[in-house]
This record gives sequence, C-alpha cells and structure tokens, in this order.
Amino acid sequence: MNCSLTAVDLFCGAGGLSQGLHAAGFETVGAVEIGRDACATYRGAFPATELFQTDIREVDLRRWFGVDLVAGGPPCQPFSTGGLQRGSDDGRDFLPEFVRAVLAVQPRAFLMENVPGLAGFGDYLHATLAPLAERYRISGPHIVNAADYAVPQSRRRMIIVGCRDDRDFRVPPPNPAGRISAGEVLTREIFGEPNLSKVIYCKRPDLRPNPYHGQLFNGGGRPIDLAAPAPTILASAGGNKTHFLDCGGHVPAYHRHLRAGGAPRVGDLPGARRLTVAESAALQTFPTDFEFEGSRSSQYSQIGNAVPPRLAEILGQALSEHMLKGSLRRKLKAA
Repeated sequence: MNCSLTAVDLFCGAGGLSQGLHAAGFETVGAVEIGRDACATYRGAFPATELFQTDIREVDLRRWFGVDLVAGGPPCQPFSTGGLQRGSDDGRDFLPEFVRAVLAVQPRAFLMENVPGLAGFGDYLHATLAPLAERYRISGPHIVNAADYAVPQSRRRMIIVGCRDDRDFRVPPPNPAGRISAGEVLTREIFGEPNLSKVIYCKRPDLRPNPYHGQLFNGGGRPIDLAAPAPTILASAGGNKTHFLDCGGHVPAYHRHLRAGGAPRVGDLPGARRLTVAESAALQTFPTDFEFEGSRSSQYSQIGNAVPPRLAEILGQALSEHMLKGSLRRKLKAA
C-alpha cells in the first residue's frame, strides 16, 4: 500500500484501527497503548510505528504535530451498557485526553470510535468536544453496525468525525443487503488452538423467539447461526463468555422443545465447541496471519476490544477521499 496520509492511533490496543487505516492508505506514524500484551501484538504488526507503552497522560503529543489524522477509541467501560455507566465519574474516562490530543496535534481530521452508550451522555459529550467544535466541523455521533460494512459480526459502535474544512464528512451509507454471514469465514471444522470450555444447558433458560438469542446455555457465549452475522465478539471471551458453534445442529430443536413446554435439559450440549482465538479474529476481520501475543485470555480480550479492521478501512477510505478532495479544492482556489 502506497500511504500518502499520516495518522496517530490512540488507545491503539492490538491494532485493529491501524490495520484498517493502513489498508485505506494511511501510514500510522505514532500510537499509544498502556496494555503490555496489546503493545507486544502491535509492535509485531507495525514495527515501524513509534509506539508508547504508557498512560497517554505521560506522552507529549506535540511530537506528532501536523499529522493528517488523529484516531482512537478511548476506553468504553465508563459508558457501556454492560457496566455501571458512571461516565465522567469513572477513572477510566479518557475522553478529555482524546480531546487534548487533537488540540496538541492539530490534525486535518479526527476519528473517534466508542460504544453507542456514549451517545446517551449527550450533555457531557457536547461539553467535552466543545473545544474541538471551535476548530473542526464535527459529524456525529453516528451509530453504525459493523455488519452493515462487510464485517461478519453484529457490532454496534458510535463514530464521531471532525474535519478542519467547510464540508461535512459523510459516513459511508450502510449496506444491509451486502451483509456477510459467519458461515462465510467459519465452518464446523475447527481452525486454531481448541477452546476446551464446555457448553452446558442452563438450569433456567431465558427463551426468545430466535433460537440463537436468549440464554439457553451457560455463560454469556451465544450459539452462532452460520447463516447470519455472528453476535458481538466480547472482550470477556475465553471461557463461558465465548460464543460457540453448534456442530451437532441441536440448538433449533432444543429451542422448539422449550417453546413446546419441554423441561430444560442438563449436561453438555452434544457436539458444541467454543470459538478459537483464530476464529474470533476472523469474525473481527483481522488478516489470517495476524499474530496476537500474551496468554490466551489476553488474546481474546485484545480481539474483543479491537475495532474491526474492515470497518476501519471503509471509514479510512471515506476520510482519505474527503481530505484529498479538500486539498484539491484549496489548490484550485489558490490557482
């Protein structure tokens, strides 16, 4: 890839966002991440990038003054519906640090990714982004589902983009008709190191209309319908919160059994197996040769925390086109 634009990736994790931006023509010249294993993974994938393994508050961000794009996903725990949603009262709220970074670097554009729950903190979000609104034309928050952007996984995220020109950035329109099923990247044949966590029938199943929804089995892991996008890959995967394949084809029949008033079953679900690290990464659209460092639980966590590279690539392509058109307009005006 001939990279003509530069980027900085904050809270970069294992590098899903950098991977997609690189495919879209950006050279990631700098990155910041505090997690040891995630940094080891990132270094292996992007050896030429200046990576700081530290708290972002310890980094003089002016070293990257003038890069084209500041991108990143501040920790989502303060705003996630799966947590306490303490917002700015949570010590893991680094949204102000993202704003500080943009003000220090003064890029042509910024891209922030987070959980949809952040949009529910509208007043706080607006107040925190106010210093950027004085310099950037802000688009968003936009709530997108990665499944509508050729990712074989249902994953809702919030996107905010700011551009330093007089044109609105347009998020690429979703394409539900072009959705990719989990079965296009997975089969019942395993690839990667097996995950031996068992799948056991729940004592008190939570029944929903769709057999692949609800909670019929132990833990937070769900059965995967190979004919549809997979459920969201969780950062807490690795054990019972890892989604699984119903290799014996028993889930629909068991769902019918329960709906007909049958009693919950006990023991293991025959033929079921949890997703491997490699399969989880494939559903996130990481390249098959992408290597994750650290313990197996850490690798699952890195994958679940990542921005799907394919979604990042589509957003990066749109940003690249927006910025290059802006450069052309300025040249024509100056001519």
